[in-house]
Amino acid sequence: MHAKTDSEVTSLSASSPTRSPRRPAYFVQSPSRDSHDGEKTATSFHSTPVLTSPMGSPPHSHSSSSRFSKINGSKRKGHAGEKQFAMIEEEGLLDDGDREQEALPRRCYVLAFIVGFSLLFAFFSLILYAAAKPQKPKISVKSITFEQLKVQAGQDAGGIGTDMITMNATLRMLYRNTGTFFGVHVTSSPIDLSFSQITIGSGSIKKFYQSRKSQRTVVVNVLGDKIPLYGSGSTLVPPPPPAPIPKPKKKKGPIVIVEPPAPPAPVPMRLNFTVRSRAYVLGKLVQPKFYKRIVCLINFEHKKLSKHIPITNNCTVTSI
Repeated sequence: MHAKTDSEVTSLSASSPTRSPRRPAYFVQSPSRDSHDGEKTATSFHSTPVLTSPMGSPPHSHSSSSRFSKINGSKRKGHAGEKQFAMIEEEGLLDDGDREQEALPRRCYVLAFIVGFSLLFAFFSLILYAAAKPQKPKISVKSITFEQLKVQAGQDAGGIGTDMITMNATLRMLYRNTGTFFGVHVTSSPIDLSFSQITIGSGSIKKFYQSRKSQRTVVVNVLGDKIPLYGSGSTLVPPPPPAPIPKPKKKKGPIVIVEPPAPPAPVPMRLNFTVRSRAYVLGKLVQPKFYKRIVCLINFEHKKLSKHIPITNNCTVTSI
């Protein structure tokens, strides 16, 4: 081989064009169109080579179409995402509706249980009340004793002169609880002892508890202190003691018999009060009440002072 001359080298370089460095080709990625039935979409890739210009920059038309395809692809992706989000939200709403439908029967069951339990409890309470109501307590007034009864002159609160009575009596009665499964709490209204429509003494029963199927004797003090009588107390004044009968002298003639004065008539009095009994069968929910009104007529005699006066047959006991 022979060596090339400088002229040959210059001619070869002028005849062959200079090669520019090779640039990479551009590819456009476009998604396939979404299906109209909402199913999952698959993205297909189309590789389109973009020719480079001799100067190394892509043509203007190819760059604009690439941007347009990217914008359309992003819009389609946005629509697909919105549809998919709407489907998910709709499924969530359906799930919430199913949960509400499941929770509704539970509430109905709870409400039905409460109503049923209340009706059953009310029915049971009614049975207890009906069973307890006929088991009424029994009260019997035995006697009254007047320890003191004194009438003397005096003045009332207005300064009017009249007879004043002071008395002290003891009332005895027998109380029996006939209840088989409950005890009772016992009180009373004021016990009034009256004479000629004037209350000359009063008292009351101290509250007590009587257990089932048991009895006790109740003692009540009836007191009166300087009660004005306004002219109606003459019969309450004890009669004077009878004067001694002188022995007749022994003379001839008929014998004269002197009779002692007639005893004073009994003084009518009236005793009036109400005994209240209350049972707690089921706490404070079932409380049968038993009221007994008692009226006694008393015939007081001064010779029976400080003695027991039986009044059982003179008393009436009424359920109210």
